[in-house]
Amino acid sequence: MNTDSFKGQVAIVTGAGQGIGFEICRQLALQGVSVLLNDIDEKLTSSAVNKITNEGGNCIGLAGDASDIDFINKMVSQALNNFGKLTIAIANAGITLFADFFDYTSDSFNKVMQLNLGGSFFLAQAAAKQMKQQESGGSILFMSSVVGHQAHKNLAAYAITKAGLEMLAKNLVIELSPYNINVNAIAPGATLTERTLEDKEYTKTWSRITPLGKPASTNDIANAALFLVSPNSRHITGQSLIIDGGWTSVSPSPY
Repeated sequence: MNTDSFKGQVAIVTGAGQGIGFEICRQLALQGVSVLLNDIDEKLTSSAVNKITNEGGNCIGLAGDASDIDFINKMVSQALNNFGKLTIAIANAGITLFADFFDYTSDSFNKVMQLNLGGSFFLAQAAAKQMKQQESGGSILFMSSVVGHQAHKNLAAYAITKAGLEMLAKNLVIELSPYNINVNAIAPGATLTERTLEDKEYTKTWSRITPLGKPASTNDIANAALFLVSPNSRHITGQSLIIDGGWTSVSPSPY
C-alpha cells in the first residue's frame, strides 16, 4: 500500500482512548494523518494523545460523548480549527451491554442504540456535510462486529446495531458517492484489548475456537481500517469486511 497517500489527510476517530480505536489513531498519525482522537474518558483521551505525540504523530484530543449531536459538531469544528479540513471519519465509539433477552431493560437498549447507531449515523452526517462543502471527497468507516453476522448469546440489542451499521454503509453509497465520499464497515471478531483481557480465559477460549488459532490483535484490525480509509481503496464503497480469523465460517460458541 502506498502510505504516502495519507499525507495531508485529517481524521476524527471516536472511542479511541484505548483498544482498537487507539491503535487506529496511532497508525493513522504515524502515516502522516492529523488526528482528532475522542474518548468519553478525559484521562484516557489525554493519555492516548500523549502516547501518539511522543511517537511523533500529529494528534489532538477531545473528550466527550460521541452520541451527543452537539458534541459531534464540536469535534468537526475542532478538527477544522486545528487542521483546516476533514477527510476521514471513523465511528469507533460503542458500548456492549450483555443481558438475557427476557431481562433486557429499555434503559440499556436505548443507551446501546443511541451510541452505536445514533452516534455513528450523526458523525457520518456531520463529516459528510463538511466533505461535501470542501468538494474534496473523503472516507467514512463504521465499526461493526461479527455479531452482526452470527448470533451470540446475550447480545441481541448490540447485534441489531452492528447489523444496522453495515446496512447504513450500504445505503449511504446512494447519498455520498456523488460527492466522492466512500463509506464502508469493518466487523472485528475476538480481539485482544484492555477490556477483553480482563477475562483471564479470553485468549485461551478464542484461540481454541478460531480457525487461525488466535484472536486478532488491535494491529490486525487497524491494518484493515487504514486500508479502507486510504486513497488506495477509493473504488470500494458500501462494503463490510469481517476480520475474525475465520470464526464466522464455523461459528462455534465460546460458551
